[in-house]
Amino acid sequence: MKIVILERNSVGTDVSVDCIKDFGEVTIYPNTVTVDEVRQRVKDADIVIANKSPMREETLKDAPNVKLICEFATGFDNCDLEYCSSRGIKVTNVRDYCTGMVAQHTFALALALSQKLFHYDQYVKSGQYSAQDRFSNFDLPFTELEGKTWGIVGMGNIGRRVAQIAAAFGCKVIFHSITGKSTCTDYPQVDKDTLLAESDFLSLHCPLSDLSRNFIDAAALKKMKRTAVLINVARGPVVNNKDLYEALVAEEIAAAGLDVVEREPLEESNPLSRLKDSNQLIITPHLAWASVEARTRCVEEAYKNIQAFLRGDSRNVVNP
Repeated sequence: MKIVILERNSVGTDVSVDCIKDFGEVTIYPNTVTVDEVRQRVKDADIVIANKSPMREETLKDAPNVKLICEFATGFDNCDLEYCSSRGIKVTNVRDYCTGMVAQHTFALALALSQKLFHYDQYVKSGQYSAQDRFSNFDLPFTELEGKTWGIVGMGNIGRRVAQIAAAFGCKVIFHSITGKSTCTDYPQVDKDTLLAESDFLSLHCPLSDLSRNFIDAAALKKMKRTAVLINVARGPVVNNKDLYEALVAEEIAAAGLDVVEREPLEESNPLSRLKDSNQLIITPHLAWASVEARTRCVEEAYKNIQAFLRGDSRNVVNP
């Protein structure tokens, strides 16, 4: 078997991928970006391991031997599933490897914003705390999670974990299903307008699709509470970045925590790059999934997917 890992660095150089060598000859590239790079690097491969590299006709048409594409990720929107199926190419992803970490990061963002942690940390480190004549400082008001309404979009494994944690903090949990097909009965399911109007915290955990793209836009933001905090740990285009920028500047919502943006890495042309107040906006570089433990599990799950495929078993296959 000839195996190509197109984006080895996507799981971090501190995590070994040597186990993949159990299956054959492995060629490893730190990163692969352009269509031409992908085309050249996969042309002799039997198995391709990718993350964001485009897997579609223009990159695969000259690679007649490809039988399996393994994602180093849960998302597979970089793959043209219809084309892969027409070629008999199986596409697999890894599932549930980072559920706990993404949920943890969701609350790291929410708590940092709602408790104004950056402001008070800087207040102490600047010397202002030492110079004051009282033992405490709470000049910038902050609030509790208990008693608040936590809204969720996307009640999959991550959404459910977030719901459990929010409930443990004493929040009322509501959710909205973009497809309308959710079978979750543990929490009230509401329509979009109700979700926007009632949520004090709104976290996004849905996949990117035509239904979810620009789900949070100018119209949606205007329906949210001015005190609301928006958290996006799903996919960047679920939130219209220009509309969010304008809403934050106009103080239509209180704050936003983003681990994803429309185009990554964050471009200078993205208006959100101009907002420097970390009490109003926190952006992390698409790392919510990336604890050492989660990245290790990601590689292990990809290994198991290849192992199953070579045995003739179907494991985590996402296309017919």
